[in-house]
Amino acid sequence: LAVDTAGISVNATRYKALIINGILGGISGAYLSTAQLAFFVKDMSAGKGYLALAAMIFGKWRPFQAMLACLLFAFAEAIQSRLQGVPLPIVGVVPVQLIQSIPYILTVVLLAGFVGKAVAPKAIGEPFIKEHK
Repeated sequence: LAVDTAGISVNATRYKALIINGILGGISGAYLSTAQLAFFVKDMSAGKGYLALAAMIFGKWRPFQAMLACLLFAFAEAIQSRLQGVPLPIVGVVPVQLIQSIPYILTVVLLAGFVGKAVAPKAIGEPFIKEHK
């Protein structure tokens, strides 16, 4: 409502955000299938959308905090790819499945502590209806 009061078109802003979202999603999908893996396979995203949603919740719907959460989850992803097959002190070689689940376990643990404190924006998912006075 404050955006509309300032004279900015809410619907145009939402459509611009939707277009940017589609462009970024397309670029990331192209990167994933060509640069990172060099081929396309079913379910290649492996739940990354879940991690992105968790990053938004963990970042309390603020872009900078969400970016920091994404960096944290990316660090966990990098750790899991480096630890596969590496003998760890005391425990030895940990099963690959457990190592691969590190980013998802971290996500669940973090959200369990923060999801109750995060409040979604009031207008999320609500259609904008301009009031005429």
